[in-house]
Amino acid sequence: MAQKTLAPQQARSRESTRKLLKAAAEVLGQHGIEGTTIPRIAQHAGLTPGAVYRRFPDKDALLETVIIGILERQDERLRMMLTPAMARQIPLAVFAEQLINTMLVSYRANAGLMRALRQFAQGRDHTTFYRKVTRMEMRTYQYLVELFLVHRKEVKHPDPQMAVSFALVMLISTLIELILVDHDMKNWQAVIPKDDQSLKRELLRSFLSYLRIEQKNT
Repeated sequence: MAQKTLAPQQARSRESTRKLLKAAAEVLGQHGIEGTTIPRIAQHAGLTPGAVYRRFPDKDALLETVIIGILERQDERLRMMLTPAMARQIPLAVFAEQLINTMLVSYRANAGLMRALRQFAQGRDHTTFYRKVTRMEMRTYQYLVELFLVHRKEVKHPDPQMAVSFALVMLISTLIELILVDHDMKNWQAVIPKDDQSLKRELLRSFLSYLRIEQKNT
């Protein structure tokens, strides 16, 4: 009898934890690090603050779990949605265009959360948590490099692996600077693409040009 009652209790506990982690991510994206408090997270999850503290000793421990979970799911989705065999069937220029479009849409839609995640992680740059985050980000990044390198023969740059790696660094850095860095972009409007369609076009042009891939119809 004890085992029969234990299973539903464990299921309810897992569901409560799932709701808690989801609520924490949503609050973090909406309110930033400073505005993310245990009472606010608890209210969003439909729990009491005491229920949160029974699972996590403090806000930092909760957010560390949230961030690790987000990075793990991001890496899993990428590997499930796109394998090297699938990437091989997509022309390199088309693959680059799809990636840039997906990244730009994602950065725009999740800017608040991504900004808060970066700020939280960077504030713990000498911790085990930070090292784990860095390893996970590099794992996903290296997988992207591998996907592009299935088209290695198309890359006319003398060092295809370095070129793909650095092209991705430039792409990600540009998106971070234009979307995630919290500063006034008004003074830069004259020297950056005026809308996201133009931005995607210029990001793709620069990405392919660096790899020395001819882009048609630009």
